[in-house]
Amino acid sequence: GFLDDACTAQGNVKPEWEYMLGSLRDLGADVLREREQKARRILRDDGATYNIYSGDGGPSSSWELDPVPYIIGSEDWARIEAGLLERSELFNLILRDLYGPRTLLRHGLLPPEALFSHGGFLRACQGIQIPGEHELILHAVDMVRRRDSSMCVLSDRTQAPSGAGYVLENRTVMSRVFPSLYRDSHVHRVASFYQRLRLKLISLSPSDEAPLVALLTPGGQNEAYFEHAYLSGYLGFPLVQAGDLVVRNSFLWMKSMDGLRRVDVLLRWVDDIYCDPVELRSDSRLGVPGLLEVVRCGHVVVANPLGSGVLENPIFLKY
Repeated sequence: GFLDDACTAQGNVKPEWEYMLGSLRDLGADVLREREQKARRILRDDGATYNIYSGDGGPSSSWELDPVPYIIGSEDWARIEAGLLERSELFNLILRDLYGPRTLLRHGLLPPEALFSHGGFLRACQGIQIPGEHELILHAVDMVRRRDSSMCVLSDRTQAPSGAGYVLENRTVMSRVFPSLYRDSHVHRVASFYQRLRLKLISLSPSDEAPLVALLTPGGQNEAYFEHAYLSGYLGFPLVQAGDLVVRNSFLWMKSMDGLRRVDVLLRWVDDIYCDPVELRSDSRLGVPGLLEVVRCGHVVVANPLGSGVLENPIFLKY
């Protein structure tokens, strides 16, 4: 009664799975086990972890990687990608409307409770917009494949979406553990995503000078800290915590060995409510006092924008 993604209802292997399953069969169980152990060693040497606070492995657990990848064929992915693009564009417009004219509420297309009764709505962020057409710079979606083979969205991640760093690490490990299989499978490359992300963040800078983009992390105890450090090195942007930043004269500054450096763009992995202890959650030690005022003045751009957690309200799935 379960969906088999690798085979058709008649029991035949789907075309996109044939080469990989055949290659794994030729390797044999012993070799596959050795390759899996090699992947674990690489992940351990890379320091790849996902900190599960309640897990038996303690505060730092190694990242788990299945040596058998999940395959999505090109035609299938083209349909999924088109749907995800449309969804992201819609969420982008919804976010701009909810913190702007609120046309959706005034025309009765969404109930007021969808906005005002959700903890992700931050009144202090009313009227704040990112330059350009896009409010959402990153948008992550949790999906599941239904029995009719279509994809169904379970939830959206909009305030501090993670996962991009682990994708990159997974690809790197697989290319080393199964080099020929990885090469001959014509895997779609993901490098262009990170290149475009880097260029997009730089383009958001409100300053005419060479922009400084920083990545804000909650710190080493965060479950995805490995990803934060990994992407920082890959993108070439400094990784900072709240203590590395300070607000002065309505600008955001980063402390460095050479003194203070002005920050123009901040890509954050800190949830909305913790980003500013002055105007948001007062007991937060993960945010920067006065950050929201700097954003309001237009002297720094935060991505995703503060207040975008309102889009994670599951009531939107109904509409």
